Amino acid sequence: MNEPEVIKQILNECKTIAVVGLSSNPMRPSNGVAAFMKKKGCKVIPVNPNESVVLGEKAVAHLSSIDEKVDLVNIFRRSDEAGRTVDEAIEIGAKAVWLQEGVIDETAAKRAADAGLLVVMDRCWLKDYMKYVD
Repeated sequence: MNEPEVIKQILNECKTIAVVGLSSNPMRPSNGVAAFMKKKGCKVIPVNPNESVVLGEKAVAHLSSIDEKVDLVNIFRRSDEAGRTVDEAIEIGAKAVWLQEGVIDETAAKRAADAGLLVVMDRCWLKDYMKYVD
């Protein structure tokens, strides 16, 4: 987990990204990271039951509500809520999960890896994009 090769693979290959916990508040880190993802050509799917539209995209309440293939599930939730989201990512057949900076759940990360998903934990997608791609 968190190996540079895995990070690079996710950044280069995962273009449909479900952002769990995406907020419409431009001051929230989730909003800034997702806006950057869109700018770089990724399709962003907001997953937040408290939002209807974020960054011009229709929000859904749960990963299971998404009707297309998701490459990456990017998690902006508290660590104690990340495991449930990881399990949903496994259920929908996502290729990878990315637990943002400060989101740490070793057990959930192991479940995802054991299920064949690429896993990054406690890192910022945007910072790693700037480091490895841009």
